[in-house]
Amino acid sequence: MGNMKKIVIIGRRNHSKASEKYVDVLFAYENGVALETSVPIEYRRTGTSIDENAVNAYVDDVYDAIHPNKWSKWKNDQVPFWDTKPSAGITFSFFDKLSSNFAWHCVTCDLPSNPNFARRIQDLKECGYTLATNTSRPCTSCKKNTTHLILLPLPRGGITGYETWSPALRSRIIKTLEGLDAFEAKRGKTESLLPDHKFPEIRWDQDTMRESIEHLSDVAIKRDFQLLSNQRNQQKREVCRSCFQTGIRGTIFGIKFFHKGGPNWDPKIPTRGKAAEKGCQGCPWYDIQEWRVKLTEKL
Repeated sequence: MGNMKKIVIIGRRNHSKASEKYVDVLFAYENGVALETSVPIEYRRTGTSIDENAVNAYVDDVYDAIHPNKWSKWKNDQVPFWDTKPSAGITFSFFDKLSSNFAWHCVTCDLPSNPNFARRIQDLKECGYTLATNTSRPCTSCKKNTTHLILLPLPRGGITGYETWSPALRSRIIKTLEGLDAFEAKRGKTESLLPDHKFPEIRWDQDTMRESIEHLSDVAIKRDFQLLSNQRNQQKREVCRSCFQTGIRGTIFGIKFFHKGGPNWDPKIPTRGKAAEKGCQGCPWYDIQEWRVKLTEKL
């Protein structure tokens, strides 16, 4: 780390439900601003997975990237993005609060009142923003240990990048896949369908993401994506997270049928990176439509 940088490592934390790992830090800058934050070193939404030997260098990079002198420009850079989302008022209210000072905010008394704040935070993550969670942090207002959230002013998609799509590409993916809800095996309403990466992001590494997916061919779209409702998309994420953590592959309707592999993750296959995709193939959630066809053939 540079001699002029003042970085204090406070500790490490895991957020097991989201499969996220953080380095808690105190960043002190030359302009007198001290920023207590958490640097995600395992963060599936941006594909961030930092090797242990590279953690210090990565924290050093984040120190530079979120320098207070860059906050104003960072906020201005977000305006065009939100202009494309005129119907995201509720989610934007969370973003607006979290980006007001890039400090910790108690979900109980310091964020917009909303019965499903977790969905709003998930929306922000899906937009490519980097947030950290502390599930038991003392709140100076309500005097309780509550869940707190903090937004880091990193580039959308993180320093390493993450595959995000424009509204135009989203529409093209849905059109190319003929609006087929893979779980329901029928056409769904366009506004309720989400492009889902068949290969789950939780198993990605820094070399998995493409710099841009705006010009994907129809063949690549059919190979890499399926369409799911928000509910099923969330369900798949939980199934994939559990598989990643336990090595037990997921099922649909409790049907233990895998047209490739078995009920457990093959230990000979890496758990992360592009090579890990082979271990996902044959799981019902990886390609629901193909699994349905293979199951029908078996029956």
